Amino acid sequence: MQRWFFLEDPNNAILRAAKGEEVQQQAAKSTAKYPPRRWLFRTRVLDLKKDEVVCVSGNVPELGSWQPEKCVPLEQEGDSDVWSKTIMIPDKVNVQYRYLVCVVVEPGLQVIVRSWEGHFKPRNILATEKSPSETDDPQTYGEYDETERVDRGWLNKETLIQLKFCNNPLTLWRPKYTNRKVFIKVTPVGLLRHTSSHPKTMSEALEESLSADTQDTFENPKHALCEVASLNGEDATFHPQLQFGEEYKENDMLIFQATVLFPANVAFLIDLYIYSSRRGEGEPPHHAGFSYLLPTVLQSSEGSVVLPVTSTKHRPLGQVRIDYIVIKPMPNFKCDLSVSYGRHWKKNRAGLDVGHRGSGSSFKTQNCAEVRENTVASLKNAVDHGADFVEFDVQLSKDLVPIVYHDFHVCISMKKKKQLDDTDMLELPVKELTFDQLQLLKVYHLSEGKTKNPRFFDDDLEDHQPFPTLQHILEVLNPHVGFNIEIKWTMQLLDGSYELYHPTDINLYLDTILEVVLRYGGERRIIFSCFNPDICAVIRMKQNKYPVMFLTIGESQIYAKYMDPRCWSIPAAVQYANMIEMLGLSVHTEDIMRDASLVQLVKRSGLIIFCWGDENADPSTIKYLKQLGLHGVIYDKIYQFSSKEVKESIFLVEARESQKDLIRLAAAAAEAVPVNPPVSIIKDQVLDIEKARQHVEETVSTATSLESLDSHISDHERNGTG
Repeated sequence: MQRWFFLEDPNNAILRAAKGEEVQQQAAKSTAKYPPRRWLFRTRVLDLKKDEVVCVSGNVPELGSWQPEKCVPLEQEGDSDVWSKTIMIPDKVNVQYRYLVCVVVEPGLQVIVRSWEGHFKPRNILATEKSPSETDDPQTYGEYDETERVDRGWLNKETLIQLKFCNNPLTLWRPKYTNRKVFIKVTPVGLLRHTSSHPKTMSEALEESLSADTQDTFENPKHALCEVASLNGEDATFHPQLQFGEEYKENDMLIFQATVLFPANVAFLIDLYIYSSRRGEGEPPHHAGFSYLLPTVLQSSEGSVVLPVTSTKHRPLGQVRIDYIVIKPMPNFKCDLSVSYGRHWKKNRAGLDVGHRGSGSSFKTQNCAEVRENTVASLKNAVDHGADFVEFDVQLSKDLVPIVYHDFHVCISMKKKKQLDDTDMLELPVKELTFDQLQLLKVYHLSEGKTKNPRFFDDDLEDHQPFPTLQHILEVLNPHVGFNIEIKWTMQLLDGSYELYHPTDINLYLDTILEVVLRYGGERRIIFSCFNPDICAVIRMKQNKYPVMFLTIGESQIYAKYMDPRCWSIPAAVQYANMIEMLGLSVHTEDIMRDASLVQLVKRSGLIIFCWGDENADPSTIKYLKQLGLHGVIYDKIYQFSSKEVKESIFLVEARESQKDLIRLAAAAAEAVPVNPPVSIIKDQVLDIEKARQHVEETVSTATSLESLDSHISDHERNGTG
């Protein structure tokens, strides 16, 4: 019997040793507080793949406390699509839960989440509700509260490898294959096998090889899944490969996506199938050749490789260029199943005001903001003038500190050796300076360096300093204002040049930024965005909490065209956003002003749409864009162009109204006389609504009072900071 080398994560033994005691303590604590009762969980799930099982997870220890590895597998009812199980849950308390489709590698320790119910609000079992019976219709996976939502899972311990075929990557040297349909199929293959006994002699080794199964010595890696998506296909979502793979068409992009547990032991077999020009109906294609992509090639997290294509007779046939990206799980932060804003957007919410770099770009040739961009002062100024979101740029310093700054380069002043009175500017990449250097050096914007004419003289004002840290921004700004965090990452232009070569590992880069946001984001509404489509995919796959928007310049006459076809147009961006399950797009206004129907194209695809551009620096244009139905308009000088009568974030207004409703609910439950809360509470303090509502639902009693609700107010709001 064969055993897979390193099938188990070495850390699992440590976790397993403490697992039983921990689970028992949690369960005992739960059942001691509330008596148990039986509940039948039953759902119908279609089209499961090999090794997949249906599970349930919830907010109580009996359902795993939202931890993916502690979810409870259900049992399949015969050969049907229905999965069910009766589970003991606490009585006299509301219980929340979700269904998910998993591959259980090791119960309680290692689970691959293939998909899950990504509704903003999970399913709910009321304390007074009775369990369904086996005669009742089962629940439908993903359908709840009149909405349907099934989201792809995120990475826990597995690794995701994307292989991209684009910009006509295949070259075949045989004339007979010219203008033929070429199909590409990618198959993960395991490289290492471990047997129970090792042969000691050559004859024993030969005997073992002859007695082995007739199958190829390479085997499919355990729990590996490989899917494909076409950028120009009718259905752009990832789907299983057909027998002969996927057809590659000129100017298309094929993305093969493989999930594997141990990438160092996995290679990829790339088969090429070509149909004969005189093929009959039902005739299969000809297996023309193949290539192997070995794991030793995938040493970096992203890159490009050219592989030789060998014919089935082991003769040179051609070559194929493959762009790849290796996405690893976050090492220091684990997401759970409790909540996701990934594709959540409140119905009818549109026309939001988004402050560009805070209060606007401050180094343009004209119409500049009067506050230094991407500073605490600029962001606060936008908040004070009613911004619903503030947009700002984040990148890493040399010592891996997430900082807020837009350009890839800065200038520092220096004196010439011979002419002491003259100064010159030295241009340096931001990534080559540590955070302390950026704070201590006299640093100028590129435009200041070229003109030798500094714009700002506010070095003594803390909030006006450039390069604030992302953590500081998260901590000091009003939590009821949303953040649109643009991740800075360089792109390759159509002429082959790069905006800036970026040697930092993409996984390390994004892990560093994401961990700060996940630890300090709190309840703030946060959206990530980036011009680089791979960055969007990595953010989407590493976590399940925050949504991602794809920034695109589209068919611009102003900006240089990128090499990546996903960036070439709004329709292409729509296809890719749906492929990766992003929230939406942030498009260049130039495209919309040329063709306003593109707004409805995006919205019909179920995506949210923001827009950005210099055209937005005009009140009439902003009004027109909102009338078109855009969900958000990103523009400069919000303090001048905002049309709001009351300069407050929409989220602050909604929180205040929710607070009023919540206090009325608590007052009614306590049979209190006052219905309207004191003005002082409404004016300056806003509750953490979700936590307070949960507190009211689970512990409704006559002891509830306005003072107990007021105790939920955050220290930030109580102290009046931000």
